[in-house]
Amino acid sequence: MAHRHPDPADPTAGSTVPAEVLADYLRAQATEFLRALRLHRESGGTGNGARKSADAAHALRRSARRISGSLHTFRPLLEESWAEELRPELAWLSGTLAREHAHRACLERLLRALHRLSPRPADSGDADRDGLTVGAAKAAALLDRRLSLARSRAHSTALRALDSSRFHAMADKVAVLAGDVPLAPTAAAADLTPLAAAAEERLRAAVAALPLVTAGSPYNAEGLVHGLSPDPSPHPQDTPWHQVRLLLRLHRYAREVVHGPDASADPRLLTAGRALDRHRDASKAAAAAAAAARTPRIAPATAYALGVLHADQRHEVEAARFAFQQAWQKQTVDAD
Repeated sequence: MAHRHPDPADPTAGSTVPAEVLADYLRAQATEFLRALRLHRESGGTGNGARKSADAAHALRRSARRISGSLHTFRPLLEESWAEELRPELAWLSGTLAREHAHRACLERLLRALHRLSPRPADSGDADRDGLTVGAAKAAALLDRRLSLARSRAHSTALRALDSSRFHAMADKVAVLAGDVPLAPTAAAADLTPLAAAAEERLRAAVAALPLVTAGSPYNAEGLVHGLSPDPSPHPQDTPWHQVRLLLRLHRYAREVVHGPDASADPRLLTAGRALDRHRDASKAAAAAAAAARTPRIAPATAYALGVLHADQRHEVEAARFAFQQAWQKQTVDAD
């Protein structure tokens, strides 16, 4: 039975949201997951079917993320062992299916940036720009080889995952979820609202801990210096921002559960989310450029072009942080 959702824009709408609303949501997402799985199996992998297969994989990831996120946020209301077994499997699937797209998007971003940074013929005469032109083609070829190989491997890994006993066991559990949601015995008298509010509070606390003052600076020298070092570890400044992106996603999913699907489409949340997506993409692209620059025995002009590309993407990281800062502060002011 469908349940009426409270209006997220009405602070006086403090009615209890029963656990059955969560059950309805999980059943709907499980049904979407199974529909996407069927489309993926029917699509094949060549020609027009390749596009349909990619769309189906995206739909699988979308449903898997929403189910997994809801199991995390509302886990006190669900049968504990069942939720703890299913949630990491859904996260594994979503991450596995996302890698191929991530490598393709990273390559496209880097090639666009190289094209933008390379001078046109009319720009000749600038020694630095001419140096970039000499190395840009070789840098593009190197990035193409590295990321296309990574994409091909990710594609093979995804196909193996979808044909594995691990995936089939998880899909069986989702199929059961489409008809029966194992709620905890205490869920009958529970209210979803406090758990959704707790997800929002975790997000706000994580945002409050971000260096938003640094994000407001047009040039973050520390952010560039670390990425140019030979250390291949993830950029230390990026981790809390990636965590905020995850918490924002969980907050949006919790709003979907409690207030209905339109609640997660709040323009302010979407703007903040797009800024964090841009931050993630630029961060990964900068790391890919830095990793390519560490390739042994590359020409100095190629290394130079990759260094310029890395710096460009780290500036994109800073711009994304500033955009998030602006979107979040606007949201806070509007909420007040």
